[in-house]
Amino acid sequence: MSEGMISPERIVSAAVLIIGNEILSGRTQDANLAYIAKGLNEVGVSLREARVIPDAADTIVEALNELRTKFDYVFTTGGIGPTHDDITLECVARAFGVPCSLHPEAHDLLKEWYKERPGQLNAARLRMATAPEGSTLIVNPISGAPGFRIGNVFVMAGIPRVMQSMFDHVKNALAGGRPSVSRSVRCDLPEGTIAKGFEEIQNRFPECELGSYPWQKDGQFGTSLVVRGRNPESVNSATQQIIHMVSSLGGNPREE
Repeated sequence: MSEGMISPERIVSAAVLIIGNEILSGRTQDANLAYIAKGLNEVGVSLREARVIPDAADTIVEALNELRTKFDYVFTTGGIGPTHDDITLECVARAFGVPCSLHPEAHDLLKEWYKERPGQLNAARLRMATAPEGSTLIVNPISGAPGFRIGNVFVMAGIPRVMQSMFDHVKNALAGGRPSVSRSVRCDLPEGTIAKGFEEIQNRFPECELGSYPWQKDGQFGTSLVVRGRNPESVNSATQQIIHMVSSLGGNPREE
């Protein structure tokens, strides 16, 4: 059930905590952050911070307690599987100061999932039916084992396909503000040429976020200029001024 809309003018904030030694070692590339960021923006929640941390209990607890008091929502990925290094569950419970116990609904879900797989619901997999007391489940239609929510923290799997299915299940129930919009202008001028005029436009539109991103292709250099904001009229006006500025400097502006 939806939590409803917060005032459109309020920025609803979120953080992502990516947990896993395999990410930090470079063995696995994170594929979840961009998906979460895009989905949050669609429902009017602004992703303000993301961290990648190891499977270390004290680090997880400390980061979680800091982020959950700083932001409206926190999303964690990774560390909720059946092996000894999957410690996120216990760390979340410790951060909230509550015990873990077998969650009856999660237990039923796993029993149903493994009904056609006799003998596979072993003690290791049953760990995935436990949850911090007071938590509610996040459905996992891909592999059965659910994630959970406690307070403003959403705990999800690290496997991208599974995480995406969990996130899609919860995102539309978030209480968000007005979604941000963005426009992008690509030009064949270097950053140094457009820097002064670009800063002046930013000063005229403090409610928007302006960013410049240099590019290089086939020996040619240029810049993509991006405008983001929650007021479509302001974003449009700033974009038009950027196009005019680039043209006046002899560039060739084109919207992407």
